[in-house]
Amino acid sequence: MPSSASSRGFPCEPFSVDCKLSAVKLSEIARHLAARLEPETAEAEIHAVATVDRAVAGQVTFVSGSKYAAAAARTQASAVIVSDDFAAGGAPRAAALLRVKDPQLAFAKAIELFYAPPQYPPGVQPTAVVARSARIGRNAHIAAHVVIDEDVEIGNDCTLLPHVVIYRGARIGDNFLAHSHAVVREHCRIGNNVVLQNGVVIGGDGFGFTRTPEGWRKTVQAGVVVIEDNVEVQANTCIDRATVAETRIGRGTKIDNLTHVAHNVEVGESGLLCAQVGVSGSAKLGNNVILLGQVGSIGHITIGDNAIVTPQSGIAGDVEAGATVSGAPAVDHRVWMKYSAVLPKLPELARSLRTLLRRAGAPERKANGE
Repeated sequence: MPSSASSRGFPCEPFSVDCKLSAVKLSEIARHLAARLEPETAEAEIHAVATVDRAVAGQVTFVSGSKYAAAAARTQASAVIVSDDFAAGGAPRAAALLRVKDPQLAFAKAIELFYAPPQYPPGVQPTAVVARSARIGRNAHIAAHVVIDEDVEIGNDCTLLPHVVIYRGARIGDNFLAHSHAVVREHCRIGNNVVLQNGVVIGGDGFGFTRTPEGWRKTVQAGVVVIEDNVEVQANTCIDRATVAETRIGRGTKIDNLTHVAHNVEVGESGLLCAQVGVSGSAKLGNNVILLGQVGSIGHITIGDNAIVTPQSGIAGDVEAGATVSGAPAVDHRVWMKYSAVLPKLPELARSLRTLLRRAGAPERKANGE
């Protein structure tokens, strides 16, 4: 660690949370969002953003489709971000419209006008432990009780918040942000612009055990985790190190809370793994794969590029590129919709079938429990 940073320590007030701007004219918001303002003369001042059902005067909200037109008509917001083709009659007369191609993206950009995330100045808190052989780049913020082990390399502009632990031999790029209690295990490799939310564990041992007459024998997990650039991993997610070689998370992938990525899994670029997803060992996910909440997979499968797996589905085999699948075991989503439509009718269909069989003189076979 550069001596100038390690000796400087923290100022008394390391950061403050304030709005970037106390009020913004609608015309300024329109320029920031590259939006078309209706009416062009609207001059309301906006001081905050809010959801469509809770917004009040002085706030801006958004609706993302025609199904929210009724909510837009009831909102008390001073302005509503809408799509280019949104019917003006769907919004209250008092509200101005900000027309854009993608309302959800525009709303995300609008939030940035009114909220400034905490800023952490360079410095090393006295209770942090940084090994002498660790190499840390410029402008590092090393907070209380952080531990950085031997032979670690971290790039410029890193922020490690309280109780983060970086094991020996880890390699981490620029603009790394690790929230409290995140852990990066030995020899793992992390690219640039990576965010680890609270409690994330990168490189914990994979679940490798072999049955013997004496019991379960642990297989040493000798591999690593590689996380490419622009990845965010959210709270209490675990990405296991490989048995050998690597577990890899591709560039731009986002992983939600309480997700488990097992050893030797490969996740392609720009994937989305939502809450409580479990991906078993040696599975291969292509680019732009979306696994929605509580999806689980068996190991050693391949999910092709641009595939989507809907919530609570169980993946028991390969999924073709571009497919949308549902259910357990997962099948084509359209087939699963037919299953779902028939399922509530099964008891009635079973009774009808038994009646027909009796009339035909066929022997009746009762189901278990009847």
